[in-house]
Amino acid sequence: MNPSIQQLRAFVAAAQSSSLAEASERIHLSQPAISIALRKLEETVGGALFSRATRQLSLTPEGAAFLPVAIRLLHDWSEAFEDLEERFSKQRGKVTVAALPTLAAGLLPGIIATFHARYPRINLSLHDVLAEQVSQMVREGRADLGLSVEPHDAEELAFTPVLEDRYVAVCPNGHPLLTQQRVEWRQLAGYPFIGINRLSSSRQDIDRIMADVGATLDILCDASQIATVGRMVAAGLGISVLPQLSFRQIATGGIDYRPLIAPDVKRPLGIVMRRRHAPSAAAAALHSLIIEHVVEGWG
Repeated sequence: MNPSIQQLRAFVAAAQSSSLAEASERIHLSQPAISIALRKLEETVGGALFSRATRQLSLTPEGAAFLPVAIRLLHDWSEAFEDLEERFSKQRGKVTVAALPTLAAGLLPGIIATFHARYPRINLSLHDVLAEQVSQMVREGRADLGLSVEPHDAEELAFTPVLEDRYVAVCPNGHPLLTQQRVEWRQLAGYPFIGINRLSSSRQDIDRIMADVGATLDILCDASQIATVGRMVAAGLGISVLPQLSFRQIATGGIDYRPLIAPDVKRPLGIVMRRRHAPSAAAAALHSLIIEHVVEGWG
């Protein structure tokens, strides 16, 4: 049998006091209760911790050797519960988020600022990665939550839609397509095209839609970063297709966009979490804040 926390408290109080009466006042426990706790502790460890030769409390050599250990155990016990309490009250903790670059740059900055103001002692780590990596990080527990398109693995991952994006044609100023209010997907085939990362969820959608409308893009080159795509379009090298939300990242002189239609493709975006794992208090708070932020009219 292991010693109880009450027995350890009684031992430390008695060891640091000159009498049971003083120890009783120190830990607010009656003298008989302290005597019982000490006796049970000695029975558990198999020997005397206090010398009974005098009226004053004095430690045996074994008791003196055990005292610093007992003090450390009590400190660790107290610190563990203080840490747990602070985590539940969101005074301490860590949240790791995996998000599509579009959402990491466009949606999260304002949310992170509000979250930090509310919970300044919670550390937040952000990874801007592709959709498959978002799902993988959440599934493996390396991220507490993700912000992405709906994952394919619906059995392990839960998806909460929070906003809807759409695709737009991004063109340099003065481009013929900008004279229209809307652009049809098949019209993209007539111009040099700057593609985005072939592994991204957006690029996969773009290739699928173009195949559906029976048109082929004239791809001049591919770029991994949305900002790079924007600069290449602004330089007049070609046009591109990007999620409308990402235009906030590249909005600069020399470019504009038009909604794409025929088909009009909606792109639900939301929060990805593990289905059978309860989130930490900090992660749950961030989850609520994201929904609150979107409901209040972001985007």
